[in-house]
Amino acid sequence: MAEFVDLRSDTVTQPSPGMRAAMAAAEVGDDVYGEDPTINALEASVAALFGHEAALFAPTGSMANQIAIQLSVPPGEELLCDADAHVVTYEIGAAAAIGGISTRTWGPVGADIDPDVVLDMVRPAGGYHAVPTRAIAVEQTHNRSGGGVIPLSTLETLRTATAAAGLSLHCDGARIWHAHVADGVPLRTYGGLFDTLSVCLSKGLGAPVGSLVVSSAANVERARLIRKRMGGGMRQAGVLAAAGAYALEHNIDRLADDHAKAARLAEALAPFGVVAGAVRTNIVPLDLRKSPLDAHRLAAAARERGVLVSVLGPRLARLVTHMDVDDAAIDRAVEALPEIFRD
Repeated sequence: MAEFVDLRSDTVTQPSPGMRAAMAAAEVGDDVYGEDPTINALEASVAALFGHEAALFAPTGSMANQIAIQLSVPPGEELLCDADAHVVTYEIGAAAAIGGISTRTWGPVGADIDPDVVLDMVRPAGGYHAVPTRAIAVEQTHNRSGGGVIPLSTLETLRTATAAAGLSLHCDGARIWHAHVADGVPLRTYGGLFDTLSVCLSKGLGAPVGSLVVSSAANVERARLIRKRMGGGMRQAGVLAAAGAYALEHNIDRLADDHAKAARLAEALAPFGVVAGAVRTNIVPLDLRKSPLDAHRLAAAARERGVLVSVLGPRLARLVTHMDVDDAAIDRAVEALPEIFRD
């Protein structure tokens, strides 16, 4: 794919030479026995970043999300989230299939959450045959809304209300690093708002694999059992954890470069009325409902011009900037993509 400007996702990045060297040099042990020193160090450092007691390394973000949700919601009870949330859109029904969890959603408003609307949906325990709400999940940044950043004040309101109601608050923080860079909110501040978080090392940070569940020590002990049940027990996985540790040390601050590149793409496409809302981070959502092009035709035309675009729906497409798309590649995309809408 080297000849293409790949804007499909920030998961397509290749490990850098420095990251590969760190992986090759990693000290390893059997993680199922808790004996992999590189994994143990990564878990401790990520927990500290978010001000929590413990963290658990998992191979994927979907597994980390589902582990976290199962910590808070017993089978047959309820999780609230938005209709476009990753946990109910892109995890192939895992909450129901694996956790026996019922989900109910508020409208697809992305990062523009109205806490009153969410809190009005909560069903208390003890109602006649009603499914009780046990947790609320939010996504920071929000993928399908174009990398939208939920305001800190919104999260604080949800935290106060959920704590008072005895509910857990979960953050799908796959791209929380982007929110941290965009708004300057400390990671520890974000961590203090949530009972559980999942944070991803392969979206934007450049690691080839890996996410972590962040929570209390008691929750993480339970999480180890859930991870094993889901097939996520790993052996000498320190080679993977070393990539994550390298990413955290070297690749957070540079996310601002990806935000600037996304802004360039959005500016180039703004005259055609297809950019859906403000572009805050590294995702440029394209709403094609008023365009003669559908998403598949756009993707095909872009590919002919050497640019890869992600199709999210018949009239919804997405551009995502990342560390493997340099300024020269953005120049190519800025030249190629407007041509499609002019034709």
